[in-house]
Amino acid sequence: MTNSSLAQSYLKKAVSRLKVLPVLYRDGAYSDVVREAQEIVELALKGMLRQIGVEPPKWHDVGILLIEHENRFGLRVRKRIPRIAKSSKWLRRERELSFYGDIDFIPTDEYTSHDARTAIRDAKFIVQTAHWVIGELP
Repeated sequence: MTNSSLAQSYLKKAVSRLKVLPVLYRDGAYSDVVREAQEIVELALKGMLRQIGVEPPKWHDVGILLIEHENRFGLRVRKRIPRIAKSSKWLRRERELSFYGDIDFIPTDEYTSHDARTAIRDAKFIVQTAHWVIGELP
């Protein structure tokens, strides 16, 4: 399997998962929207890295690597990298809390519709950018 075909596989998975976010949002499952959006973003970003020949690490927030390798992307993608990196960092920070919570943090109580809308907006933005880098799905 080539980096390009694996990148396309990641993008395909991200696109499929993106379709779930509105369903979760309509159900008021805002913490689940945030968690799923994080996974979508992670897949899309790791696909972008693979497409440019960078082996993604096994950690969840790879936004810093896009900044590090921004010269490998076209101008229209480079313009988006600061926003992408910021979103990736935010979603990574929320990853565990949105899923597991904590003794003083109940995910179903803490996350709001605003949090979920932000996560959806960012996931869509990043998947669109990944399309530009990786290309159309087979």
